[in-house]
Amino acid sequence: MAGRISTFVGLALPDPHREALAPHLAECARLAPAYRWVEPDSLHLTLRFIGHQEPDVLDAVRGGLAEIRAEPFRLAVAGPGTFGSRAAPRVVWLGVGEGLGECAALAGAAEAACQAAGLEADPRGFRAHVTLARARHEGERLGDLPAPPALAPWTVEEFLLYESRLQQRPRYVPLDRYPLQPRI
Repeated sequence: MAGRISTFVGLALPDPHREALAPHLAECARLAPAYRWVEPDSLHLTLRFIGHQEPDVLDAVRGGLAEIRAEPFRLAVAGPGTFGSRAAPRVVWLGVGEGLGECAALAGAAEAACQAAGLEADPRGFRAHVTLARARHEGERLGDLPAPPALAPWTVEEFLLYESRLQQRPRYVPLDRYPLQPRI
């Protein structure tokens, strides 16, 4: 995989939201150590997973992403949910309330840019959520967790291309920022 870069398109959570979620994530990690809880500075909402790509393919994706035009929009994180069985989920997440339609439209535009660059369609489709934790092993039971803090809606003014650096703890490094701007 030398030369390949693992990337995804996403939305960053505002710093005050990350700070508000930090003690919640720490408490959840204490209560559910069988899950790998996301570090607050890595919280984001994925619009389109790209995966490992050669630099020339990634350049084509970047060109397509730069062409996306969308109005800034308000986004609100909603309540918690899970993927997988209720007792032993694979993923714990926060959903999206206000701004879900705009978020889905932006994800669709990112998907179109990726396909125009030659990538296959994302077989999973888009499900707006902020991942909080993943099970370390399949079948890990999840007990009751405290309710997450209420987070105020915010205005999304950009989306980002992130690099995934998967080490002992994943790190997501912004590569490019794309401001939201009206269609001309």
